[in-house]
Amino acid sequence: MNRVNEIRQRTILEITRKPTNETLSGTKPNPKVIENDVRSLLADIGYRFAQHPFRPHPLFTNGHSQTLAAYAWPRRTPHRSRNQLDEERLFTVAPEIQVMAHCRWQTNRHEHSTIVLWHGIEGSSSAVYMLSTADKAFRAGFNVVRMNVRNCGGTEHLTPTLYHGGLTDDLRVVVKELIEIDRLKRLFLVGFSLGGNMVLKLAGEFAADPPPEISAICAISPSVDLHASANLIGERRNWIYHRRFVTSLQRRLNFKRRLYPDLYDSGTMPRNQTLRDFDDRITAPAFGFDGVDDYYTRASSLPLLAHIRIPTLIIHAQDDPFIPFAPLRDPAVAANPYILLLSPEQGGHVAFVAAKTRSSSTAEDRFWAENRAMEFCKLVDRGLV
Repeated sequence: MNRVNEIRQRTILEITRKPTNETLSGTKPNPKVIENDVRSLLADIGYRFAQHPFRPHPLFTNGHSQTLAAYAWPRRTPHRSRNQLDEERLFTVAPEIQVMAHCRWQTNRHEHSTIVLWHGIEGSSSAVYMLSTADKAFRAGFNVVRMNVRNCGGTEHLTPTLYHGGLTDDLRVVVKELIEIDRLKRLFLVGFSLGGNMVLKLAGEFAADPPPEISAICAISPSVDLHASANLIGERRNWIYHRRFVTSLQRRLNFKRRLYPDLYDSGTMPRNQTLRDFDDRITAPAFGFDGVDDYYTRASSLPLLAHIRIPTLIIHAQDDPFIPFAPLRDPAVAANPYILLLSPEQGGHVAFVAAKTRSSSTAEDRFWAENRAMEFCKLVDRGLV
């Protein structure tokens, strides 16, 4: 780990994207130098992670069992009761459109970095992985903001619109408000599944000019290619996940019809409707896309991953049952020095239930991906100190 000491002695402000446009010498940083520094930083973090690879619990050795076990496994702390301690916050992301967040602030919040979490399709700020990760982040010294995507978490009344998988405009407004109104100096954006696609897409849209306050990005089991994801989840073996998502989307649409009868027709849905059918008939036209193929193409983060210029961690199991790993084999991912990809052969979808914790002396639980996400944020935040 000699490179760790070398990096510590160099301009950490450049490496970890602290909010400044100049180095300590007063000259603007050289993009190539920053790229090389980030490459070294992520290589060192990758080396650390490689010393503690994911080993699945012996009872859950395939993607389906991992995925289902993650929702049933008893958690170490009473996350849902602690949820009551969080501050409710509304962000106005567009005229007459708001999204709700739940915030947990450290004492003297401006002295602490902030982790902002986004959930997956038909999830909410109260999803078990959101609460679990929030607890880990807060105990690690971060402020935590758990976001609800439009309409999720019981917020259908806050917007007449629906949501879609590439709606980065909302994320952009939230980040802007946290920077300009709350005056937070260091933000870490963490997304799960569809939320992972959103944070990666936002980072790619920023390209070479992201807000300097964004220190890093982390995506767990991200659906970077919505075409491939819709095809895989539609396979017969994924019937249980597919029906759950489609049923939830249909239920939400019916509720929106009652709230906004003038905006949504009352027609019945096809009985055997697929996720792709729903997106073609409902989601795509609601946001001006030219059909489902146009929606999936424009909402996917995969074409933008090459443009990311923020230190980024992607964690994705190769046996994820309904979000395919294959798109992340795109050469653009491996070629981007700002991206560190962890791709265990096993782990399921937003699961990674490990055989055991790293050691009895650590505070880690069995949820390996959540632990690696927090370790990544801490290492970037502290400049590997």
